[in-house]
Amino acid sequence: MKFSPLAFSGFVLYCALLPAGAQTTDQKSTDPSAPPPSPQTASPAVPAGTTPAQGTDAQGKDPQGQVASGTSKDRLFYALPNFLTLENAGQVPPLTSKQKFAVVTKGSFDYILIPWYGFLAGISQAENSEAGYGQGASGYGKRFGAYCADGTIENYLTGAVLPTMLRQDPRYFQSGQGSFTHRTGYAISRIFVTRADSGRNQFNYSEVFGSAIASGISTYSYHPKADQTLPNTFSVWGTQVGYDTITLVVKEFWPDIRRKISKKKQAQ
Repeated sequence: MKFSPLAFSGFVLYCALLPAGAQTTDQKSTDPSAPPPSPQTASPAVPAGTTPAQGTDAQGKDPQGQVASGTSKDRLFYALPNFLTLENAGQVPPLTSKQKFAVVTKGSFDYILIPWYGFLAGISQAENSEAGYGQGASGYGKRFGAYCADGTIENYLTGAVLPTMLRQDPRYFQSGQGSFTHRTGYAISRIFVTRADSGRNQFNYSEVFGSAIASGISTYSYHPKADQTLPNTFSVWGTQVGYDTITLVVKEFWPDIRRKISKKKQAQ
């Protein structure tokens, strides 16, 4: 199902507001997919001859409890599941197949997604998109069910099924360093570049082809007959990739915004 332009514009607005809230760090750019620094180049905050533990920052802290699980407990804007985003992670062990399916299941059936899908279905109802669903309670119910199915199928294909088959890591590794422009470019590039389970960078087959397969499944199975066309499938695919791209940009800067909000609360 196509995402409503109104809902899509909401994420664009988030990105437009990010420069004001994001805190940029040292201008030296680093790729979190690169191997961890040697003891000689470790952060000064770490005692000489040692490096931070996997999943910890330079001070040895474990943001969002990442070390033990390989995932996080974070939520975008304190609401939307953000369990596959790691901060200052460096080289961490790959997720097992069981872990990939477990974290995707946890995020796909999170309680907050019920009102989120309900909101999207309401916009779709108001715009009468995919008119074959009709109006009234029946039409709204069909749209709500379609959004739930679309999101769940796409999550599993891009985050668990294909990453397991292709041995790719579905997590987003935050850059956290460099200028706003550099970090934005890095986040956008993660749509096409991901980390393999071996730790090397490679083309993100899981995202690109996973979202394409999900678009085809949803379009030709439970969506209205009138919308079961190849052009519509490509349109849904493009919209989903665009949505995912904006989400990655938000994931890159959300930790900065969260820390700034936390500091304001402490100051008050």
